Amino acid sequence: MKAYYFLTVLISLAMLLSTLSCSNSATETETPAHPLDKEGWKFVWGDEFDGPQIDYANKWNVEIAGNGFGNNEAQYYTARTSNLRIEDGKLIIQAHRETFTGPDGVTRNYTSGKLMSKRPGFLYGRFEARIKLPRGRGTWPAFWMLPDQQTFGTQYWPDNGEIDIMEHVGFDEGRIHATVHTKSFNHLNGTQRGGSFMLPPATSAFHTYAAEWSEEKIDFFIDGLKYFTFERENLGWEGYPFTHRFHLILNLAIGGNWGGAQGIDDSTFPMQMEVDYVRVYRKAN
Repeated sequence: MKAYYFLTVLISLAMLLSTLSCSNSATETETPAHPLDKEGWKFVWGDEFDGPQIDYANKWNVEIAGNGFGNNEAQYYTARTSNLRIEDGKLIIQAHRETFTGPDGVTRNYTSGKLMSKRPGFLYGRFEARIKLPRGRGTWPAFWMLPDQQTFGTQYWPDNGEIDIMEHVGFDEGRIHATVHTKSFNHLNGTQRGGSFMLPPATSAFHTYAAEWSEEKIDFFIDGLKYFTFERENLGWEGYPFTHRFHLILNLAIGGNWGGAQGIDDSTFPMQMEVDYVRVYRKAN
């Protein structure tokens, strides 16, 4: 009888430990649902811009410079609230026609704003933002990505890639561009790969611009409509360096080699780019 009792206790204890183990395993592997999850995608990072001010402590870095950024751009990026602020639950990036001298002694005739998500960045996923674009010849707003570090080649750019989820130049109002730049394909050589989509109300209404990036391809969307795909195929890193971490960028440039190709209309200032939200997702599986 004692042996039977002892065996019964051992079996009960084993069953209890098995149940606890399964429970702990489920807790460790299952990620709780998030209100912003969508079919096939889990929300991992974002900003709804609902706070009183931009979250520089946890989410964003700000660019303070006016060096032309390799494109002969005309603006000086500042951290002033006249250029970067939150208003009515939206990020406002506002450009002004004004003479401004920065802390580096550089003087520009325009000011604007530029934010970059804090590093480490992201490796694959869905990246989307709901944006209303500014009007005016000479404006060049963008929602795009650059690599966290130099992994490939001898130059940070273009060897390590660039993903332009949305670009718009004011002299061609309504035409949205999605582009990738790499060592093999970049605008300096006129070999960049991209697509465009005509969206007439781009400057009068909000639209959702997105990219779904994987190890094998990048798909680009406007309001859920896919209009361009860049595939890895058999390209080496020179053609597809999109296998390391990238961070997000939001900015409103003025002028430059492309944005200012037909001049700058000073009568349209000040103007602003409005961002309702930025969201990053990973595949649910």
